[in-house]
Amino acid sequence: MDFKGGNMGKLVVTDHPLIQHKLTILRDKNTSSKDFRQLVTEMAALMGYEVTRDLELKDIEVETPLEKTIGKEISGKKIGIVPILRAGLGMVDGVLSVVPGARVGHIGMYRDPESLKPVTYYSKFPKDIEERTIILLDPMLATGGSLIEAIDEVKRAGATSIRTLNILAAPEGIKAVQEAHPDVDIYVASVERELNDHAYILPGLGDAGDRLFGTK
Repeated sequence: MDFKGGNMGKLVVTDHPLIQHKLTILRDKNTSSKDFRQLVTEMAALMGYEVTRDLELKDIEVETPLEKTIGKEISGKKIGIVPILRAGLGMVDGVLSVVPGARVGHIGMYRDPESLKPVTYYSKFPKDIEERTIILLDPMLATGGSLIEAIDEVKRAGATSIRTLNILAAPEGIKAVQEAHPDVDIYVASVERELNDHAYILPGLGDAGDRLFGTK
């Protein structure tokens, strides 16, 4: 389902039955870290089809064992994927299974204990970032602060075509990202009800990083 209002980027909710089924298992507090990691990988792969759906194609001649014919190949920008550390790492292999030729960058962030704002402590991107469609990966879009800073960072590096891939998103976070970066499309598996007083997504699935890596 696509939603677009005014000059805002698209909000795409990938409501495929397989994605929604796997999301239900992700939410279950009894799902093990091993199964959680596998499910995040599988969901990222399935959502990868949606986030790349509108890539430009061009005709190309190809010779089959029987004759020549016209096929299609991607003609627009190449793909770059950038996980936001640490939880975004859980989505990398899934997206790479769909676009194995994508280059992978990384952004590391922490929250300043006084200002509560995200601070970038590490970033490394493909050298040709300006020639690529960049897909930022983070399972959770909560307040939007980290994602906004990540978008700022890739824009400063030269990216002009940016999308985000998130499993869950709170309405507050979606609104914040769209207002800060109206040129960025957001792809999610579910728009959740709200954030609680501690900025956790409800009903959510807990802390995605902790559940991925078995930490507290």
